Amino acid sequence: MVAVVIVGGMKSLWIARWSAFCALVAFSFSLIAADTAPQQWVHYQGKSGPGKGKKILFISGDEEYRSEEGLPMMAKILAMRHGFDCTVVFALNPADGTIDPNNQTNIVGIEKIKDADMVVMLLRFRELTDAQFKLFDDYLNSGKPIVGLRTATHSFQVSRNPNSAFARYDWRGKTPWEGGFGQHVLGDTWISHHGNHGKESTRAQFNPAQLKNPILTSVSDVWGPTDVYGIKHLPADATVLAYGQILKGMNPTDEAVTDKRNDPMMPLIWTRDYVGDKGKTSKLLATTMGAATDLQNEDLRRLLVNFTYVSLGMTKKLPAKANVDYVDEYKPTAFGFNKYQKGLKPSDFNLK
Repeated sequence: MVAVVIVGGMKSLWIARWSAFCALVAFSFSLIAADTAPQQWVHYQGKSGPGKGKKILFISGDEEYRSEEGLPMMAKILAMRHGFDCTVVFALNPADGTIDPNNQTNIVGIEKIKDADMVVMLLRFRELTDAQFKLFDDYLNSGKPIVGLRTATHSFQVSRNPNSAFARYDWRGKTPWEGGFGQHVLGDTWISHHGNHGKESTRAQFNPAQLKNPILTSVSDVWGPTDVYGIKHLPADATVLAYGQILKGMNPTDEAVTDKRNDPMMPLIWTRDYVGDKGKTSKLLATTMGAATDLQNEDLRRLLVNFTYVSLGMTKKLPAKANVDYVDEYKPTAFGFNKYQKGLKPSDFNLK
C-alpha cells in the first residue's frame, strides 16, 4: 500500500515537472516568435524633456508626398529633442509587410489612436474599415488636437463600402458633412492645384495680425517645393497664420508670379477649434504644405513643434527657438506618384 502511494507520488511529481518544462519551452518559443515577428510600426520613446508622458500618433498613407519618410523624421525630433512619446503607423502590403503607399485599405496599428494625446496625419484617399473609422471618430470627438498636412484635406474616401456608417468622412461628402472630414473638420476638401504643380513652389506670407501667435515663435521663413492648393470653403472661425505665395520656379530664391493667382493669395496654414459631437473642442492645425521635401524647411518643422506645445496646453514650456535639428540623416524622396522607395519596412525608420 505504501509502495503504491510512493509510486503515485513519484508519478505526480514527474507529471508536474514535465508540465513545467513544457510551459517553459512554450514560453521560450513565444519570446523567439515575438523577437522575429515583422515590425509593423515604429516607436520612438521620448527622452527627458517637456513632452515626457505625452503620446503622439503619426498616421502616414499617401501615394504622392512621401509621408512614410517625412512623418518618422518629425516623430524623431519630437521624441529625441522634446521628450514626446511618438509612434508612426504606415500603409503596408499585407503580403510581405513592406510600406506600400498605394495600398489604400491597410493602415496597420491605427488602434494606437486610443491612447494618443495628439494625432499628426498625412493621408490621401484612405479607406478604413468601419472598426477603424470608429476608433478615429472616437478620437475626433475626444477634444484632443489634430495636425493635418497637405492631402489631409482629402484624407478619406468611402467607395468600397457604400453602406459604411462613416460615409460622411468621404472627401466628396454631402450635408451635414459637405466635403467630408477635410472640409467639415479641417476647413476644406480637395479643390485644385492653384499653383502649377511641380513647376511653381510656395512661400508663406504670414498674416500680420498673427505674428505674435505663439505657434509662430521663431518662425519667419517657410518655403516648400509643393504648389499652393486652392482653398474655397475655409470657415469664418479659422485663423489664417499664413497665405501661400506662388513662385515662378522651384527654388526659394525665385520671384513671385505677377498674375491674379497671388491676388488674393490662398490660405496656406491655419488653425481652428472643432467642436465634436459630444461638445468637446479639439485644436486643429492644417496646412497644404507638408510633403517630405517641404519638411526640409527648418521653420516649417518649428511651426509644427510649436503647435504641439500650444495645443497640448504647454505654451509656457515652449522654447524661445525650438530645436528642430534632424535626429538622423534626412534626404527625402521627391514627391510624385509611384516614386516611393520600394521594399522599405517600418524597421528601416528605427533610430540609427
